[in-house]
Amino acid sequence: MANHDIHLSVRKGTVHALVGENGAGKSTLMKILYGMQKPDEGTIAVDGTQVSFSSPADAIARGIGMVHQHFMLADQLTVLENIVLGSEKLYGIGAGARRKIAELSDRYGLGVRPDAYVEDLGVADRQRVEILKVLYRGATTLILDEPTAVLVPQEVDALFDNLRELKSEGLSVIFISHKLGEVLSVADDITVIRRGTTVGTAVPSQTTARQLAELMVGSELPTPETAESTVTDRPMIEVEGLKLLADGDSGRALLDDISFTIHEGEVLGLAGVEGNGQTELIDALIGLKHADSGVIRMAGEDITDRSTRRRREGGVGYIPEDRHRHGLLLESPLWENRILGHVTEHPNTRGKGGFWLDIKGAQADTRRIVEEYDVRTPGIDVTAASLSGGNQQKLIVGREMSHKPRFLIAAHPTRGVDVGAQAQIWDQIREARREGLAVLLISADLDELIGLSDTLRVIYRGRLVADADPGSITPEKLGSAMTGAASGHLEQTQESAGAPAAKAAAQQAAQETADAAAEAPEDEAR
Repeated sequence: MANHDIHLSVRKGTVHALVGENGAGKSTLMKILYGMQKPDEGTIAVDGTQVSFSSPADAIARGIGMVHQHFMLADQLTVLENIVLGSEKLYGIGAGARRKIAELSDRYGLGVRPDAYVEDLGVADRQRVEILKVLYRGATTLILDEPTAVLVPQEVDALFDNLRELKSEGLSVIFISHKLGEVLSVADDITVIRRGTTVGTAVPSQTTARQLAELMVGSELPTPETAESTVTDRPMIEVEGLKLLADGDSGRALLDDISFTIHEGEVLGLAGVEGNGQTELIDALIGLKHADSGVIRMAGEDITDRSTRRRREGGVGYIPEDRHRHGLLLESPLWENRILGHVTEHPNTRGKGGFWLDIKGAQADTRRIVEEYDVRTPGIDVTAASLSGGNQQKLIVGREMSHKPRFLIAAHPTRGVDVGAQAQIWDQIREARREGLAVLLISADLDELIGLSDTLRVIYRGRLVADADPGSITPEKLGSAMTGAASGHLEQTQESAGAPAAKAAAQQAAQETADAAAEAPEDEAR
């Protein structure tokens, strides 16, 4: 049961945070409030009047709007066209609509440009368009699902300013997040959901991130340890002069002269606003796209022209950034998903040359992964789609780590994952790193990058523009380089110069998840 005996009361003109681990039922509850799903029992009241929603249109009519984590915008249309789409009867599609958009944008400090094309906007601007789209339809209660997952620190601050503006105008905001530090800084009230039911409420001024995390997972979190350096002088992955051009006539460089080395036992953290070449770099490293020039070596061997399958068999592990598109077959059982990407390898095969699929072997190993990685599921024959986002991610991490990779590409490994699961995944990466694993870590969570990485690089418009020492860098300084405002070697700032334990503090913050979280896609229990 995704939800049972849920009690939630949101006061007018407040930011109400909703927190809980994966599979707790946050998304199910929001779908009910937004009319996407009907409850089996219980009541919903808006402004004291009991209501029943059959569709999102019913919820919108009652002033409830939702900003989804995956933005619902058409890239090829302008901001104005996206906002009026489906609501043309409200203010028309011309001057009336333009006036209303300008009025709302000014009133709430959103700074939206009506004639800009959505494809030219960054993620923070797209998010503001989504908020304005909801306000345009007359929403007085906004549901924001993991709104900070893809924003850099400066953009998060701007979003929180927008939320305070909405609040001051008497609007209510339901804020779903895994980032407990952010929740404590912006929320007026907090409700905690565990295993489908509300287990408590908290007042931010009287609560710490650790207490909140313990309420979420029902037990004390493990005490974090500062990871010692395990970097060796043996290169595992060497990339030299990698260049990848866009398809078509433009010939634009998606990757431009990318060079780096990752040694055995080293985690190289790659920071960057999404859409600056990270996906293309992953595709080139895994073999899904072949670079136009440049060389990739693994343990001294040139693998530039090798197929994806040969790279995987050679020890390349892959935690994809989009688990639904590249990590799972959602309608297939868990044991079939355990085989994905490793179809020619033990324990999935048997016989000479691994010619035959060993279904019993794969099923037995899936049970082991479910047990070892705490994948919460009734069994291995259920579909991957039936798991919450965090449990899907734990299955993928278990699958990849089971093959003892030599080089791991970890793209947003804890996005959409709760505090308990985060610590488990970080422990797995640290343990493999101690045994000599080389890791390329790509994450939108800057605390995670700083806490886990031995070396940091920044990617901007397809080029590596900056590097930094995780021991002294601040998320704010890293955020500046990610937006193109800083480049070169990011020096220790004056404020952090007096903090010799900055690296340890960042690791502690990351592992305790006071400010860390994912996000990714939050595909909660349905």
